[in-house]
Amino acid sequence: MDFSLTEDQRMMQESLSRTLAEAASLDRIRRFAGDPGDRGADVWAALTDFGLPGIVIAEEYGGLGLTLLDAALMSEALGRAVTPVSFLGAVLAPLALRLAGSSEQQSRWLPRLASGEVTAAVAISEAVAGARDGAGVTASGGKLSGKALFVPGGLGAELLIVADTSGALHIVEGGAAGLTREIMTGIDLTRRMAELTFDQVAAEPLTGGQGGQGVLARLRDAGWVLLAADTLGACDLMIEKAVAYAKERKQFGRVIGSFQAVKHLCAEMAAELEPCRSLVWYAGYAFDAAPEEASLVAAHAKAHLSEVSRFIARTATEVHGGMGITDLLGLHFWFKRVGLNRQLLGGPERVRALAAQMQGLTA
Repeated sequence: MDFSLTEDQRMMQESLSRTLAEAASLDRIRRFAGDPGDRGADVWAALTDFGLPGIVIAEEYGGLGLTLLDAALMSEALGRAVTPVSFLGAVLAPLALRLAGSSEQQSRWLPRLASGEVTAAVAISEAVAGARDGAGVTASGGKLSGKALFVPGGLGAELLIVADTSGALHIVEGGAAGLTREIMTGIDLTRRMAELTFDQVAAEPLTGGQGGQGVLARLRDAGWVLLAADTLGACDLMIEKAVAYAKERKQFGRVIGSFQAVKHLCAEMAAELEPCRSLVWYAGYAFDAAPEEASLVAAHAKAHLSEVSRFIARTATEVHGGMGITDLLGLHFWFKRVGLNRQLLGGPERVRALAAQMQGLTA
């Protein structure tokens, strides 16, 4: 039995990495980070040409009809390149429509999402990770009121999938009256987080198929897997950069990679990350093929990668010495990216607590 990726999956990931090498170079990332008004439209256009917006959308709606594992592999490549666009909405919004949308809602939105004509964002942070600063959205009479924080890609999305305080999901069009959006300042400058305020905003409930907390849990699981995969890719690149630097930086007449202490640092990073790869891949596989295991392995992947990434980000910076914190090197983009991934949709402490509940270990 073969437990490795298929040749097609490897080729697709490598092809996306080549696309990103041109569309999302480090210079492009620096320009994005320095301009809050930059939405990365050219990068998104390149990903649209690649077919990424339709990755989990059925072929009948113009998508590729692939699995969450395939989406996770793409997320890994996006993390390696610290790509300055949000991928969560491109996966979670079609999943929400597939699981809970009516046939009319699916026909109206999925083809436009698959073609890249419409971009989507998903506001589920409060429902999944707990409300903060008075945030949370309530629904009454077909209207939404309240505030949603930490919405990746929410500043420019034409389609919003919003979870209310009961866990029910709603469609909100980007131009709806009463909807205001503000950028949230954070440590990660490679992605824009939005604060959405709803003042009696017209919303359309997702009522077809599965409903309520079941769909929200599926979106949470998928989000955990994608964030873990993004972190995996970012960590892989940080190790690669650290090893390359250790092979060229000289001290006391020798490359620093020849010193045992530096060798140990690089070896420890690789040893910590390598088991994470199969964990993330299995979490992506289980989402579609073993749904009874999906929530627990997704939680393990999100929580474990959150902890491993902290060690790798710190250690890779230490290998670079003083250069590790300079903008010239750019390592801080990856460092801060995994820091945000750690907290999005719940930090490792909360995710582990949920995993304990799933196993009946706590009330």
